[in-house]
Amino acid sequence: MLPLRIIKGDATSPQAAGPKIIAHVCNDIGAWGKGFVVALSRRWPEPERAFRSWHRDRARNDYGLGATQLVQVTPDVWVANMVGQRGIRTARSTGVPIRYEAVQKCLHGLAEHAVRLEASVHMPRIGCGLAGGKWERIEPMIVDALGARDVPVVVYDRD
Repeated sequence: MLPLRIIKGDATSPQAAGPKIIAHVCNDIGAWGKGFVVALSRRWPEPERAFRSWHRDRARNDYGLGATQLVQVTPDVWVANMVGQRGIRTARSTGVPIRYEAVQKCLHGLAEHAVRLEASVHMPRIGCGLAGGKWERIEPMIVDALGARDVPVVVYDRD
């Protein structure tokens, strides 16, 4: 079992050789425009374009809580759009959007992709920003899904 590595840096610039997957949590209403996705969109247009298309065509695909979409952005880098939150936080929201069961399902799907591609996984503290999740709940899920499969995982804290 591999432990998580937590470093200071930018998750959109993964610090590793070989194939890499950048993972992040998305919402189930097709909204894209705040949080980590802004940095992703600044770097590559493909993840946002693919996410919006995936959402638009949801009647004919697997889009929904717990689904993971892999988008290749360079020959050795993919972005994993993981649908792990119900809606978004608004001024009138009373609860948090994070759905831990969906994140767990996404992480297991992510592990399958990482093993197949022999890729390391890179991420911010997923689900803990705008989604309102608690790292104490997310971290063990990452270790269970990815670390147990010996997938190297690097978590990036912004400088």
